[in-house]
Amino acid sequence: MDTAFTEEQNEIRRTVRDLLARRCRPDEVKAAVRTPEGYDTALWNALARQLGLPGLALPERYGGTGCGTVELALAFEEAGRTLLPSPLLPTVALAAPLLVRLGSPDQRARLLPRLASGELTAALAVPGSALSSALGLTAPGPGPGWAGGGRAGGVQAAYRTAGGGAGWRLYGEVDQVLGGHSAGLLLVAAHTGGFTRSRTLLFLVDGAADGLVRTRRTALDETRPVARAQLRDVKAIRLGGNDGERADTRDGERAGEPGGDMAHELAVAGPRVAALLAAEAVGAADGALARTVEYVKVREQFGRPIGSFQAVRHRLADVYVQVQAARSAAYYAAWAADGPKPLDQDGEAATAGGTALGQALEALGSAAAEAVQLHGGVGFTWEHEAHLYFKRAAGDELLFGPVHRLRACAADRAALFGPGEGARGEEREAEHGRGHERRDERRDEREGEVGAVRWPGRAA
Repeated sequence: MDTAFTEEQNEIRRTVRDLLARRCRPDEVKAAVRTPEGYDTALWNALARQLGLPGLALPERYGGTGCGTVELALAFEEAGRTLLPSPLLPTVALAAPLLVRLGSPDQRARLLPRLASGELTAALAVPGSALSSALGLTAPGPGPGWAGGGRAGGVQAAYRTAGGGAGWRLYGEVDQVLGGHSAGLLLVAAHTGGFTRSRTLLFLVDGAADGLVRTRRTALDETRPVARAQLRDVKAIRLGGNDGERADTRDGERAGEPGGDMAHELAVAGPRVAALLAAEAVGAADGALARTVEYVKVREQFGRPIGSFQAVRHRLADVYVQVQAARSAAYYAAWAADGPKPLDQDGEAATAGGTALGQALEALGSAAAEAVQLHGGVGFTWEHEAHLYFKRAAGDELLFGPVHRLRACAADRAALFGPGEGARGEEREAEHGRGHERRDERRDEREGEVGAVRWPGRAA
């Protein structure tokens, strides 16, 4: 691994940073999240047309730049530094790679150029709140019911041959879709086949399709808008399929082939997503730290800047060490995601991604907490810019964490404690806690019996 960035990579970082420094200040962020789209459309168009950010990692034949995960991670780091509200994460990190890997030639040629130009935005709809487990970040793989599993709930897909024309129809509801309220294209994970041929497939749904009802939900972190998507007999096209396919086709039923179960494919995409999320969290942590350092230089107490106090210096130094360590881990995860082996065969990339994301979220949490504390009384007001970072830290851990599960899953992949020991460790810890509860209950029962003997007239 060459730890030095190339001139082109440094230019990508500098260009994105300069543009966002001018047009994505805290007041502009607060104004953007209150728009119907949840982001500044003019800024998104500038990022797309002037910098080509949505197509940075897309193939050149589809209008992209053909760069790798490392270049995209640098852009994500700068986006995180300013807490940029945009379709960058759902479109570029989640939806576009799945379309590149699994889409049919016609689907790629029709949709990828529009994604690369920023004209079209996309979102990945995973039923429930299982995005992190579906991507293999907090669990080795999604459970059998993560996309419905043939039971009530989730999203179900059925192939119709009559009544409006042959084709796939989707039914169900997805509670948390990142950027889903304004995306022009949805990639929906749905269950089909019942119990005999149970499969999870990905479907393309037009944002303006009949029967699709999308509602923006209230979120702790407004810079990451989430939506509820209700699908009521919605027309869809199978990712990798075509309009004229037969419902009983058996081609490609193995994971990784068009028509096969997509749960494996989502888990394969996980390490790359984790590396980008880690870079974004590192940028946010660095942004929070930089603002706090500037503040303690000018805020005076007892006739001197509070940054001159040793206790304040030590606290900021600890955060700085955490941020730098998380940055190194994020860069390594991005490099590993572009390694010579395919992601579905490279356990090192999956381990590095989960570890880097856990470390980055922890660093962001520490930086946000210190920002609130060291800004003093003004930092505790909900409207202060320090709370933008606090909300991002809390929101990201709810969406993609928690940190201890990210690390446990990474430890499982690396077999640090033997096969499956990381996951069983949590079970043993929970059982240990239940043992303590049972012991306390027995102790209370004994004390009650003694009390009853000593004071027989006492009410039970």
